[in-house]
Amino acid sequence: MSGLQGKKILVTGAGSGIGRAAARMFRDRGAELVLVGRRLSALQETLPDAEHAPLDHADEAAVAAFARACAPLDGMFLAAGEIRTGSVESTPVPDFDAMIRTNLRGPWLMAHHLGPKLTQGSCVVLVGSNIGLRAIPDSAAYSVAKAGVHMLAKVLALEWAPRGIRCNALAPGPVHTAMVEARLRASVDPIGDLAKLAAVNPLGRLGTETEIGALAAHLLSDESAWTTGSVITIDGGADAVY
Repeated sequence: MSGLQGKKILVTGAGSGIGRAAARMFRDRGAELVLVGRRLSALQETLPDAEHAPLDHADEAAVAAFARACAPLDGMFLAAGEIRTGSVESTPVPDFDAMIRTNLRGPWLMAHHLGPKLTQGSCVVLVGSNIGLRAIPDSAAYSVAKAGVHMLAKVLALEWAPRGIRCNALAPGPVHTAMVEARLRASVDPIGDLAKLAAVNPLGRLGTETEIGALAAHLLSDESAWTTGSVITIDGGADAVY
């Protein structure tokens, strides 16, 4: 599996979850990696021998400084994100601001400051959500932010096309990550528990971090050279139910 051989790929959210699993998969497929996240120790745990950049991707001054020193890139996988649930009326304004900041402002800043570092033929993959494609209760801030991610991918695909740079977004359904487990254990998610979450999926299970990473790896490779401006659902068929 050498589809990423020799490509320099930046991964945000690389200290845990989908970002960590994807980074390890990209390395196994031959990529050189720049791992971005808030905690250096977590990035080092992901891949000790990669390039590490402790960074809050939603801090413009920090992202701008990082971009000035960054070497050219052949791709980015912008996986950093956070979820908080609640209705429009019940969601505190700081929670709404946090969802926009982490899930939308961060990827926008990375594209804004690091877009000039992308080489011709490179690709960027953003992580949206299938609930950014359809409305469900108690997702007032998260789903709005992720819908913005999907549109950001489409806009970037058009703006970067003259440079031969592609951009796509993934729209995953529920993925079995430590973050999802922690939310369900703490009873802060209206879904209830993992079994209920899996039971409503047509395939009867949650997705895995490596399944999301594998699709990202394909999009980042030259195998998908004619795919750009797409929002690709990966949710076990959940979107087909609605």
